Amino acid sequence: MTGFTGDALPYGGGNPFADYRRAELPFTGLAELTDRRLGAGVVAANDEFFAERENLLLPGPAVFDPERFGHKGKVMDGWETRRRRGRSASAPHPEPEDHDWAVVRLAVPGVVRGVVVDTAHFRGNYPRSVSVEAAALSPSAGAEEVADPSVAWTALVPRTPVGGHAENAFAIRRERRFTHLRLRQYPDGGVARLRVYGEVVADPAWLAALGTFDLVALEHGGTVRNASDRFYSPPEHTILPGRSRRMDDGWETRRRRDHGHDWIEYRLAEQGVIRAIEIDTAYLKGNAAGWATLSLRDGADGPWLPLLDRVRLHPDTVHRFVVEDGTAAVPGGAPAGIQVGAPATDARIEIFPDGGISRLRLYGSLTAQGAARLAARAAAIA
Repeated sequence: MTGFTGDALPYGGGNPFADYRRAELPFTGLAELTDRRLGAGVVAANDEFFAERENLLLPGPAVFDPERFGHKGKVMDGWETRRRRGRSASAPHPEPEDHDWAVVRLAVPGVVRGVVVDTAHFRGNYPRSVSVEAAALSPSAGAEEVADPSVAWTALVPRTPVGGHAENAFAIRRERRFTHLRLRQYPDGGVARLRVYGEVVADPAWLAALGTFDLVALEHGGTVRNASDRFYSPPEHTILPGRSRRMDDGWETRRRRDHGHDWIEYRLAEQGVIRAIEIDTAYLKGNAAGWATLSLRDGADGPWLPLLDRVRLHPDTVHRFVVEDGTAAVPGGAPAGIQVGAPATDARIEIFPDGGISRLRLYGSLTAQGAARLAARAAAIA
């Protein structure tokens, strides 16, 4: 998707990102499968002499301190290996196929749609080329298992030249479910961040064993279809695991100066029945939404039917509602529309007039039809 190659200029002072090479990437709304908050990790690497492999998955952009040195040399915010050498004085250069590698466990199994190999701040010490492969293993496979020669690795990105101090992006077209990725860098060098984007494919057997679970959670396959505003922080944050720990860990919109309102539309993991709702405004203290409503629909062409009437939200608070008689039990009653046990595939939260929420939880269980479709999808891409 990008064609950045070659060295970047040596750092000349000032803003280290001033000459950083990047492009607009169409990954908005896709799950970040290498998000450590969801459970991603670096399982193994053959070398991490200058900088630790775990840096590959750190959140946020890589940090550069031009004056920070350690006993091994320049301290870099990324994964960096030592310089490779040839076999002898008469052959001082590494062989063409010599390389270093790191294996990453995806946070959740999924279909990979895009890979970003970010070499930020690696200007003259980045790899000349990279390749990326994927495998389907147990999500809890350890270093010995991923290093087993019998593991079948599928090429996602063939060996491709990359650029230093650049966001090198690749579109992936493999309709397969994977759990682990192997990044190879030729012959050596450093990568600041590895970002992998795609679609979560939850384990149908695990969800069946749970019975009742959060139908909109990212880790279970819920996604954001669309949103009215992404100004301060993305709506995808609302379906991350755990409670928000900072204001920007939720969804916050710009201040409205009209009489409209903001909203998010979600696709559930599959068709299900919702029994409980949780709207959390953690850490949104002066900018939480004032009120909210929730509606559901079954199928992309179905009508939106109200489940939760307009309810007051409070700053930095967990709000919980139990669905009774087809509507959510809230003070003052709720509108008719959703029948008892009515299935849904999509949800829409509307906030008034603006502001934000940190998390949305929709607890329920899959219908027989939803469970069957989920199992068929997982089997088709296994």
